Amino acid sequence: MEISLIIWQILKNWWWFFLPIFLFFLARLYYLWWIRWEVWYPKFKWILLEIKPPKEILTPFRAMEDVFSMLWPIYDGPNWRERWCEGELPLGGGLWFSFEIVGLGGEIHFYMRIPESFRNTAESIIYSHYPEVEISVVEDYTKNVPQDIPNEKWDLYGENITLFKPDFYPIKTYPQFFEERPEVVKEEKRIDPINSLLEALSKLNPAEQLWLQIVCNPVTNNEFPWQSRGRDEVKKIGKEASKRWFGEEKTPSLWETLIPGKTPSPPSVPTTKTWPPGVLMPKEKELIEGIENKIKKWGYQVWIRVIHLYKKDEPYFSGNSRIGRGYFSHFATEHLNGFVFWGPTRTRVHYWLKNRRLYLRKRIQFRRYIDRLPPLWPRTMLGEPFCSFGHIQGRRPGIRGTFILNIEELATIFHFPSKVIVPTLPYVEAKKAGPPPELPV
Repeated sequence: MEISLIIWQILKNWWWFFLPIFLFFLARLYYLWWIRWEVWYPKFKWILLEIKPPKEILTPFRAMEDVFSMLWPIYDGPNWRERWCEGELPLGGGLWFSFEIVGLGGEIHFYMRIPESFRNTAESIIYSHYPEVEISVVEDYTKNVPQDIPNEKWDLYGENITLFKPDFYPIKTYPQFFEERPEVVKEEKRIDPINSLLEALSKLNPAEQLWLQIVCNPVTNNEFPWQSRGRDEVKKIGKEASKRWFGEEKTPSLWETLIPGKTPSPPSVPTTKTWPPGVLMPKEKELIEGIENKIKKWGYQVWIRVIHLYKKDEPYFSGNSRIGRGYFSHFATEHLNGFVFWGPTRTRVHYWLKNRRLYLRKRIQFRRYIDRLPPLWPRTMLGEPFCSFGHIQGRRPGIRGTFILNIEELATIFHFPSKVIVPTLPYVEAKKAGPPPELPV
């Protein structure tokens, strides 16, 4: 009772001191929301580019890696004035772009969504590496379905994809998808995992759609210290190797440990030989090489979202909701990294108010896909917490639901097929030639 009276007296006498502090943080939160999402963000006009690949591409996978490398300079980190007075988002200025693979009733399309001001740059980068592709501005395919899904006719299943280990651990990338056979020409050595995705999308029923979205936001190590943490992990592995014991030493038995000096005692058990100190095991060597290879290249903050739409009163296959998981399983290795669905965004709920919560989660997931917004938006983007580091399931730091991939990893999970093998993928029939330079204008 006395403690409550003391607290009351403090609040009564010092309210004028605590109230401005409380109001400052609240006002700061609402101010950042207003200037970012009501003033600055609406200025951007976004366009959707459809990219039609040729029937066969002989360009190596490294070409797509170079595309992501040349797209990285879209990064424009804001200074203090741009952040607080103009409302630019703290990570890369918010100028993200997305590559999307979409199956519309069996018909497959490749899209890229970018700010309109970045169109000429993006097109020139893609054309310089893939001169035979065809790029055109199209209407956003997300507008061709009812905007109130789920409703009486339409339903959906959606989830985000994330990494199951820290960002600095690499996934399986395209150099590991080559079969080294000297008797086969180089172009035919490719084991292209995207073919399995396209094959699955081509078998969708007319009443089904599957949308796969890979949003890329260029960042630096100052904002996400994933490179620094990768170097720390390499040092840790090296230190553990240097401290490793090697030899055959008699280990005291339990009898000798409990009653030292007592005889007779059971014979001591010799330890087994371990790896020599300072010499890396094959697994440790592969870990270090993989981490160093990842952190030496440009990195993007990435979020991946998969949505399966279908009409309730027409034939559809619910197992198609797992097409995204099947595709991303190509890039997993047990000791390095891989992809897994992220529970907080999965459109499946349990226990209390199940139907209502499931409906809201589907609506939110659908809306975030249309706007290409990060997972759990706006909770992770109200203010400076968008820049802060949290913990995902207690395992890896980062903005919730997002992760870091470098340009090699992005080129592995998104690229144009080396050879069109499905009839439902529109492709360029013939290469278009420009007019001769001597033609009078």
